[in-house]
Amino acid sequence: MKNNTMHTENKARLARIEGQVRAVNRMIDDGEYCIDIITQIQAARSALQSVSKIILEKHLKHCVAEALVKSDTADIQEKLDEIMTVIKRMEKS
Repeated sequence: MKNNTMHTENKARLARIEGQVRAVNRMIDDGEYCIDIITQIQAARSALQSVSKIILEKHLKHCVAEALVKSDTADIQEKLDEIMTVIKRMEKS
């Protein structure tokens, strides 16, 4: 199930992030101050993490909830394993 509003909002967020990354590239080309570049990189990473969290929340509310409603034990376990893997990856970054 695709929520068009969420889809549109995430696409807009990703477009802004893409612009931030292009700006970082220009900053490097222009020899900008290193700390300013790092600050912009951190802002882009933070924005990506926000999108990731929004998508994870959608996954929990829709995909995982659907598996629970169906009482499909194998699917529930698969979804939980996927979520744990993603959370562990998010902790490392």
